[in-house]
Amino acid sequence: MRVALACDHAGFPLKASVAKVITDMGHEVINLGTDTPDVPTDYPDVAQALGRVIQLEEADRGVLICGSGVGTSIAANKLKGVRAAVCHDVYSATQGVEHDYMNVICFGGRVIGSALAAELVKAFLNANFSEEERHVRRLNKVKELEQK
Repeated sequence: MRVALACDHAGFPLKASVAKVITDMGHEVINLGTDTPDVPTDYPDVAQALGRVIQLEEADRGVLICGSGVGTSIAANKLKGVRAAVCHDVYSATQGVEHDYMNVICFGGRVIGSALAAELVKAFLNANFSEEERHVRRLNKVKELEQK
């Protein structure tokens, strides 16, 4: 699986450990920055960069990290075809994919540590959309919302 990874300056401290988890799982990391915590980076910029890669199907899933996870989630969801959510628990990271076809997970570098981030990434990448009729129906309704 190709996994896009991006963060702002506040998410930078978790980025390296998250990248290692992804590669240790056998997946490819597409690094979209930021590459230093010393230069302030606006979360909408990294969310847009990651969202575009998802839209172009250059990545299968994405991981966005900012201070709280909220900003990147809001920004990423403005892009058609991106279904991003803040997840700070394993259940949401799994169910978000299985039921809602979430393709981008967001979390806060100022909220969680590297151990929990690793568990979230594993849950997110190991989950698959269920294809159950009720979930497909709801996904189609979300796609309809994108058209309005």
